Amino acid sequence: MKHIHFILNSIAGKGNNNLDLKLINKYFDKSDYHVVIKPTFYKKHAIKLTQASITEEADIVVACGGDGTINEVASCLVSTSIPLGIIPLGSGNGLTSNLNIPKNIESALEIIKNNTIKKIDVGLLNQHYFFSNSGIGFDAQVIKHYEASRKRTLSSYIKATIKSLKKTDILTEVETTFNNTTLLHKPFLIFISNSNQMGYNVSLTPKASLIDGKLDILIAPKLNTLKIALFTILMFFKKHHILKEVEIHQTKEIKITQNNKQLFQIQLDGEFLMIKGNSIQISVLEKAINVIA
Repeated sequence: MKHIHFILNSIAGKGNNNLDLKLINKYFDKSDYHVVIKPTFYKKHAIKLTQASITEEADIVVACGGDGTINEVASCLVSTSIPLGIIPLGSGNGLTSNLNIPKNIESALEIIKNNTIKKIDVGLLNQHYFFSNSGIGFDAQVIKHYEASRKRTLSSYIKATIKSLKKTDILTEVETTFNNTTLLHKPFLIFISNSNQMGYNVSLTPKASLIDGKLDILIAPKLNTLKIALFTILMFFKKHHILKEVEIHQTKEIKITQNNKQLFQIQLDGEFLMIKGNSIQISVLEKAINVIA
């Protein structure tokens, strides 16, 4: 008998999420599967629940929520043999869009039932894993304002974007080191991606791959007001790369250093995070997690 554990964030996305045990048993028969549903009640609770599931020798752990919930669950499963299943209940759903996992619960359950395993790369920022993307500068501020909003909708995301445009001086001069080259930047944003989706069908790195063993890096310098507005508009149409100021690179690792500050404001898979210190190290772990997709 296989043990399958569902880690459920009931307030992800629009909230009021629920898993019907009868529906789950339709796909996972009681004679073959022991089903456990574990609801989360606070931020980072999914980490504790997943760690407990590992101790309980779960055969499959399913993250039911948005990118933040998926990150918490998946971070515990890196370098283990336990596959990650996903039921996307969030608003953005960046990673699941890249994996072509549908938002329809029954369709997602069907994928988990079929149990086709894909090994994907994992990003590592200092000691923090990410599976879709991370960034500093403008995008981190967007997530900061988005988290402060009460609703997890596209309109809230657009409002957070507009609010972030009013303050674009979060980063001072930074030094980036990658591919044996060190450069100085005064960036508008530095975006590091493992996936070709950010969520809401928005992408800064449409050519990124979960299985190529590389991270896609987008660096945009500080721009004037008109260029920032143009960049933002083009971003929603995946055409931002036509701006000559925008740099796109691929690398296995990158170090970012800021000499005048001891704190980084970062977004990590759509969650706002502050990291102390004047430098961060980002790298890729090749095929480090098993995902059902």
